[in-house]
Amino acid sequence: MKIFQQAIRLRERKRGFHLITYEVVQSLPQLSEISTGMCQVFIQHTSASLTINENADPTVRTDFETYFNKAVPENDPDYVHTDEGPDDMPAHLKAAMLGSSVLIPIHRGRLALGTWQGIYLCEHRNYGGARNLIVTAWGV
Repeated sequence: MKIFQQAIRLRERKRGFHLITYEVVQSLPQLSEISTGMCQVFIQHTSASLTINENADPTVRTDFETYFNKAVPENDPDYVHTDEGPDDMPAHLKAAMLGSSVLIPIHRGRLALGTWQGIYLCEHRNYGGARNLIVTAWGV
């Protein structure tokens, strides 16, 4: 069994849903050494998240942002955690809904994503800053 791990610091991105598949793959060239295995991508933040979805049509990412802004609005008077601004608590809730990691099979040295699948960084803050990921791959 081989195990590889790499920390990645993603540049700051604006609020929204951003494809980061290329950055993840580039960060771990040892993927090619694994014939069959798994790759976990984990984000070390509570106001951004990860998911896998459509990688071709950018309107999907726009619609994701629209949906989550409607589902978890800012300035809800019931929120208690408001010290960091109106986007903070909604960002935590959105991140909880989507999750902090994705798990992808490795097949013949590559991520076994479907034709139209990509890894998204879901930035839920207006000014979230750079984001840290830990990418771990294991297999034979």
